[in-house]
Amino acid sequence: MSLLPKLPVPELPTGPWALFLDIDGTLLEHAAHPDAVVVGDELRTLLARLELQLDGALAFITGRSIAAVDHLFQPLRLRAAGLYGLEHRLTRDGPVEAAGEPADIAALAEEIEAELGSSDVYIERKGPILAVHTRAAPQLLQRATQLVEQALGRLPTGYRVLAGNAGVELMPLDAAKGAAIRRFLDLPAFEGRRPVFLGDDTSDENGFEAVNEIDGMSIRIKPHGPTAARHVLADVGEALAWLGAVCKRNLDGSTGLVDPSHRRSP
Repeated sequence: MSLLPKLPVPELPTGPWALFLDIDGTLLEHAAHPDAVVVGDELRTLLARLELQLDGALAFITGRSIAAVDHLFQPLRLRAAGLYGLEHRLTRDGPVEAAGEPADIAALAEEIEAELGSSDVYIERKGPILAVHTRAAPQLLQRATQLVEQALGRLPTGYRVLAGNAGVELMPLDAAKGAAIRRFLDLPAFEGRRPVFLGDDTSDENGFEAVNEIDGMSIRIKPHGPTAARHVLADVGEALAWLGAVCKRNLDGSTGLVDPSHRRSP
C-alpha cells in the first residue's frame, strides 16, 4: 500500500479565493467505466452552495468533456474546463467552446479498439484526446501505453502521452489544466482571488504547479508518489468532508468572501 507524502492537510482558505475542482478521484470515486459513476443530490447541493458563496468563482477542471460533466451533474451547469482545457464554459449556463476529433486520432482509436476493445479495456474518444482506461484490466496497462507511445511517431507534432493511475491518454500539448486555471483567473468573477485546486492524478500536476506559482493552495487527493501539491487529503471522502467544512464555515459567517451586495452577474 502506498504511503501518503508527508504533506499537511489544508486549512480552510480565508480571504477572497476561487475553487477549481477535478472530478474523478476527487469528488467521485473511480469506476471501471467512466459512465458508471453516480452523482448524489448531496454533492450537487454542496457544489451549488459553494458556487453561490464564492460569487461564481468555482469551476470544474477535468479530463471529461463538458457534455459528460453536464450529464453527470444535471441540472447544474457550472463553469468548466473540459478535455484538460481544450473545452471551456466561461459563464454559468453559458455556451461551450468545444473541440472536435481529428481524423488521425479517430483512426488510432479504431486501431486500439480492434486490439484491446474486447478485453475489459475502455477506449474513450474525447475529440482531440484519446483515453485508454485499464482499471478493469490492469494487466493491459503496459500494452495500452506501448500502443499509444508508438503512435506518436505517426501523428503530427504537438501531441504527448500522459500515463495515469489506471490508464493512458494521448492529447495535444496545449491540453493543460494549469493553462485552463490561468484563463479562469483572468475573468471578472475570479480576478484577484487566491486559487485553490483539488486533484488526484498525474494530469493534475500541471495545475498544482500553476497554482503554486501564484501562491495558491494545491491539494492532491490520495497521492501515490511525489507530487507538486503542497497539501494532501487521504481520499474522496476526506475531500468531500473538507469541502463540506468550508461550506459550513461560510454559512456560519466566518468568511473572507466577497460581500453578497457586490455580486457580479454571471
